[in-house]
Amino acid sequence: MDLYILLNSFIYALLGIVIFIAGFIIVDKLTPYDLWKQLVEEKNVALAIVVGATALGICLIIASAIH
Repeated sequence: MDLYILLNSFIYALLGIVIFIAGFIIVDKLTPYDLWKQLVEEKNVALAIVVGATALGICLIIASAIH
């Protein structure tokens, strides 16, 4: 029984991570500029805050849907 619960938790965690990555790629494609260049090379702090909030929002939606 415990192995079944552990396996289910692992599958849902992996599924959540895959969905998060797909959602983040979609957000990256929808923006009119290169997020990585803006964040890393130009050190755009305001954009980093927005991207972080977007990531948390996607994570909350996925967690609610899976739960």
